Amino acid sequence: MTALDTRPEPAPAPGAPDAEAPERAAPAKRKITRRPGADRVLGLACAANAVLVTWLVYARLTDGVGWLGFVLTAYVLFLGLYYVCTREQVGSSAAGDRVAAAILSSAAVVLAVPFTWLIGFIIVKGIRTLRLGFFLHDMAGVTPTQPATAGGGAHAIVGSIEQVLLALIVTLPLALLTATFLNETRSRWRRPVRILVDAMSGLPSIIAGLFIYAFFVIPYAQTSTLFNFNGFLACLALSITMLPTITRTLEVVLRLVPDGLRESALALGSSRGRMVWSVVLPTARTGVSTAVVLGIARAVGETAPLLFTSFGLDYMNSNPFSHPQESLPLFIFRNIQKPNHAAIDRAFTAAFVLMIVVLCLFAVARFIGRPRTHRSSRRRSDRRLTSEATP
Repeated sequence: MTALDTRPEPAPAPGAPDAEAPERAAPAKRKITRRPGADRVLGLACAANAVLVTWLVYARLTDGVGWLGFVLTAYVLFLGLYYVCTREQVGSSAAGDRVAAAILSSAAVVLAVPFTWLIGFIIVKGIRTLRLGFFLHDMAGVTPTQPATAGGGAHAIVGSIEQVLLALIVTLPLALLTATFLNETRSRWRRPVRILVDAMSGLPSIIAGLFIYAFFVIPYAQTSTLFNFNGFLACLALSITMLPTITRTLEVVLRLVPDGLRESALALGSSRGRMVWSVVLPTARTGVSTAVVLGIARAVGETAPLLFTSFGLDYMNSNPFSHPQESLPLFIFRNIQKPNHAAIDRAFTAAFVLMIVVLCLFAVARFIGRPRTHRSSRRRSDRRLTSEATP
């Protein structure tokens, strides 16, 4: 319509949108923002209200149901209050997420508190009588009337290290072969082997000791030194307990290796065995060290299999293939049952040393399985820069 046109503009049709009316803004979406400080204050306020309401009901209005019922009721009430208060601020979806996070955090605290208390108790009780002589002497010539600092556990430390290392030498190749068979082949025997490994995972450790005792000690103890009570039979019993743990961990680790690496190796003409040895296992090296750590953790604290195999000895025996041999779990078990305080203190000292030995073994396993890709590439780049800078 021009400026000289004086005709009236046609009226808009009924129900048609007004062109000059501003567009209606869409309803603003509620944003879920993370406010750690406000969330903590809200959680503490809900916890305080839950405790106070529970105390009012149990201590004033009723006779109560004990401390466990008080804690459970207060906890359930806290979760309900926390959900209601959070839903008013951020909506039901975010409220459910934060309640789930609160449940997981409280479960972690419940698990961490007794574990920390146990570790601290062993450290406090064991470090009081820990001396350098504990790592240098055995129990030869020590009488019940002597203090806890007399003698030592060198024979038990040597026995534990030898038995666990021998068990690892026996178990690791078998676990690698079994995990490779389960993951890299399509044999019809995979299912029975996997069922057997799963069944062995639930096998009590004392059954492993009884099996070695019945199969080797009873028939051959009178005629053979190797199949009598010694550290070698203890390592066989420990390897039975370690085998399913390491095998299942290695199977999961090998399954995480990308299939593209396998296909590339096979496309270049490599055989399946060469592909597993040169591509799959080096890629899963860090996972193999994790499996070793879990296997050591499974076996290093076992006592029941050793009662029927290594039998225990108060003197130093560094030969695991002849005569009974002591270990730290056996040393702890035998001393904690004695009726004098000195022996009990030695047991706590041995428990503290066992924790140190396990920590050292874990550190060695992690050091061996550490990734070396970044370090080697950094060395190559440094070498290349040095050669370029050299005239």
